[in-house]
Amino acid sequence: MDQDPKERLLLPPRAASNGPHRRGKPAAPGGGGGGGGVTIDVHGLKKRGGGRRSWVRVDAATGAAEAVEVAKPALMRRLDLPARDLRLLDPLFVYPSAILGRERAVVCNLERIRCIITADEALVLRDPDADGGAAAEEAVRRYVDELQRRLVDRADDLPFEFIALEVALEAACSFLDAQAVELEAEAYPLLDELTAKISTLDLERARRLKSKLVALTRRVQKVRDEIEQLMDDDGDMAEMYLTEKKMRMEASSLDEEGLQGIAGNNVFGASVSAPVSPVSSPPAPRRLEKQFSFARSRHSSFKSSESSQYNIEELEMLLEAYFVVIDYTLSKLTSLKEYIDDTEDFINIQLDNVRNQLIQFELLLTTATFVVAIFGVVSGVFGMNFEGVAVLKVPHAFEWTLIITGVCGAVIFACLLWYFKKRRFFPL
Repeated sequence: MDQDPKERLLLPPRAASNGPHRRGKPAAPGGGGGGGGVTIDVHGLKKRGGGRRSWVRVDAATGAAEAVEVAKPALMRRLDLPARDLRLLDPLFVYPSAILGRERAVVCNLERIRCIITADEALVLRDPDADGGAAAEEAVRRYVDELQRRLVDRADDLPFEFIALEVALEAACSFLDAQAVELEAEAYPLLDELTAKISTLDLERARRLKSKLVALTRRVQKVRDEIEQLMDDDGDMAEMYLTEKKMRMEASSLDEEGLQGIAGNNVFGASVSAPVSPVSSPPAPRRLEKQFSFARSRHSSFKSSESSQYNIEELEMLLEAYFVVIDYTLSKLTSLKEYIDDTEDFINIQLDNVRNQLIQFELLLTTATFVVAIFGVVSGVFGMNFEGVAVLKVPHAFEWTLIITGVCGAVIFACLLWYFKKRRFFPL
């Protein structure tokens, strides 16, 4: 008999759980109670990702939502999921966005929405203790509300898993697009201000903004790649038809029960019929076993051929719609990155011009210092009191020496400038 979904999700009582992975201290001697004397470190298990996790369960039939606590091993057993798939949803680790189609579930890790979607329910992970817990809780609440609203106002024949996947894709695309719009609103005025006037503070802001842009572009690119990969692989899209697979599995189980009933009737009829010569035909049990195996093989081959012909056009159209949305967000971020690169090139050109002007000014200053040094040497010679030098006793000799030295210095300075321009050290 099938169990209630809530009973299948919840863990067994703690008093009955004493598995091989439980470790604890033995009970103190004399301690009363027959509870087994085992101390379980629940907080340590949660930190390692092996304890209970809080989930919001949304029922596919009624749209009712309830908070449940589910353990990782319980999910693995119930949904036939490997541990690596559930590790993608662990908030203690940082994994990129991923959409995985499995035999009985679809595992989604799309930004702040981490969920497991089956044909009967959707399990959305809640983790208030993670970074940005309030924002993550708000995102989970909006996801659950939107999913319930679409289930109530259900106007088309989309299966539940596609509705839940569409809400998750819409939430992720909307969140990324909102971050892109916010980044654009911050970036364009800053870049225009940098173009008009370069300042150290604005350059630092632009550097941080570019780091945020690169990180956001990587996240958007990952979501786009996941959607594109699903659209390119028909097998992965066929795996996500959980409702149809469930219906075919139920029909297959009913057919097998019918085949077993027919086989039982044949055995009963063979037992009461007249004896048959063993030479003319094989024994009845052997003949019935052959007929039963042949019918089962025909049924299984028909089921496999039929299951390989899913109509994936519906899912492909859904993915294509959100591929266009996320691709538009990526194009906006790419345009912003190109604008930032152009602004950086312009700023680098401006800084190079300023650097060249400083170098030219330093060269002019060095040349002028050389000319003044020559003038100072001559003046210093005439400033010394040498005895017996006739030229020092000539009237106006010092004035004429200063004039000639100044003219020579000017000529030397002009010649150096001409040389610098010829060698293109200065602009013409």
